[in-house]
Amino acid sequence: MAPRVAALLPVLDEADTLPGVLAEIPAGVRRVVCDNGSTDGSAAIAQAAGAEVVSWPRRGYGGAVAAGLRHLATDPPDLVVIWDADGSVDPADLAALLAPLSAGTADLVLGDRTARAAPGALSPQHRWGNRWAAALLRLRTGARTRDFGPFRAARYAPLLALGLVDPDYGWNVEMHLKALRAGWRIVEVPVHWRVRSAGASKVGGTVRGTFRAGRKITSAFWRYRAAG
Repeated sequence: MAPRVAALLPVLDEADTLPGVLAEIPAGVRRVVCDNGSTDGSAAIAQAAGAEVVSWPRRGYGGAVAAGLRHLATDPPDLVVIWDADGSVDPADLAALLAPLSAGTADLVLGDRTARAAPGALSPQHRWGNRWAAALLRLRTGARTRDFGPFRAARYAPLLALGLVDPDYGWNVEMHLKALRAGWRIVEVPVHWRVRSAGASKVGGTVRGTFRAGRKITSAFWRYRAAG
């Protein structure tokens, strides 16, 4: 029997990209939009497209994803994949991302964008942030990774049991550190990364956004150091 898969899409004002992204998610994958206080009608657009919508009005990436995970508890899937709502994810990579989980060879699968990103899809700020986070991880735990990107997948029940609490961009760091502590097998698979279809990245699109995200990620390594 094929595993039941849910895609969680944290969304903050993505009305321009959301219809296309939702349409691209393969049939049979449950679509859950975690609306993070959008003011551009993103939630209504998601509902009109047949997606489940979870509201988390307090701003923060981690809080939005966590709200989606709690929402799934009433009808839990087998696997959950975090999916950006800006058009960057190539849906053709979903099978490769889920394959190690289905085969039982991994507990957390990270999409590695570094080799297959389209020109301009990863800004210099994104690449610098990845190198910085990878260096901190190696210093803290000895583990190596190439990309701290958002396209990632895990088994639902163990992911929920990690008890992730970071409300913002430190959520991915917290997940990585707690997964290592729990003895999870972490695998990276190469994925494509497209230039977002509209607007600018809220992380790497501005110097201010990059600085804020970098500060929160660095802070997360300190806060969750006992998890490594």
